[in-house]
Amino acid sequence: MPRSNAFWTPQRHQDRRPLLLARNRIKTAFRNWFLAQDFIEVEAGQLQYSPGNETHLHGLKVDLLRPNGEKQPLFLHTSPEFACKKLIAAGETAIFDFARVFRDRERGPLHAPEFTMLEWYRTHAPLEQLMEDCAALLALAAQSCGNAALRFRDKQADPFLPPERLSVTEAFFTYASIDLLATTPDGVPDREALAEAVRKASIRTAPDDSWSDLFSRVLVEKIEPRLGIGRATILFDYPVHEAALARRKPDNPLLAERFELYACGVELANGFGELTDAVEQQARFEEDMALKQALYGACYPIDEDFLQAIALMPPTSGIALGFDRLVMLALGAPRIDDVLWTPLTDS
Repeated sequence: MPRSNAFWTPQRHQDRRPLLLARNRIKTAFRNWFLAQDFIEVEAGQLQYSPGNETHLHGLKVDLLRPNGEKQPLFLHTSPEFACKKLIAAGETAIFDFARVFRDRERGPLHAPEFTMLEWYRTHAPLEQLMEDCAALLALAAQSCGNAALRFRDKQADPFLPPERLSVTEAFFTYASIDLLATTPDGVPDREALAEAVRKASIRTAPDDSWSDLFSRVLVEKIEPRLGIGRATILFDYPVHEAALARRKPDNPLLAERFELYACGVELANGFGELTDAVEQQARFEEDMALKQALYGACYPIDEDFLQAIALMPPTSGIALGFDRLVMLALGAPRIDDVLWTPLTDS
């Protein structure tokens, strides 16, 4: 007897099918939107030398067996970012990719180990343009399925209203009473200063918490649940230490050209003014991989081709949007598995 909750049972599929067809309508509308603006659709290869070099992202390793029997270690990518930036270096100017990506250690209502990441890149475009793109796509997602609101659990957001814009420092002060910049004097993270502020905000700390750990805990516990309520929120101006692939702001090098898009308390997208300084990028990767080794006992190789490629890139803005999450919110679905055609069936 098949399990009653398996996606492939006829009754379960019939229950899910309206959501899946609506997903297709949203995807088609998005593709047409990009093509109408002269974007080129690309298909980044899923097998990469490195899955990415961010501390808390975990790739899936595979061994490619060569004809001579030797094994070559590769990874399923966690994002098409490295491949897309190589295409920008090659001369493309406006590209998008509905990429199948893979992340280990991720499972839950908002997480799947295999999912669709929509990424797009614009050369010689300010980060502001990507913010406008996000607003347009939120409205288009709702229009495509005939819904007037984005929903997740008991929260709603109007996708037709311009997103609220809130800086990270404003968010920390407003929702946690923390002066974030005071914990990074001269741009150097002061772990003890942030830990003291976090404790005053009644958030737990641990002796081995880094400044970044504390930053993330405040963001998750105090700030994210309040973002994107009533309308979407764009959270911008991240500390440079929390933007591994973003360039520094010209008018304030302590901050990075990074923003995240939220709706209904859910993170949907992460946008960067892309870093094209290969020396600084390598230093950031090495620092992050050293931390990953210390925390998880493993790290990933650095893609030297990627470092050479970004040095050839023109000024570029790029963004990654969790397509399945946006579909969830546009349809009011409670779990990401509800909007995946063939979700991984737990054993």
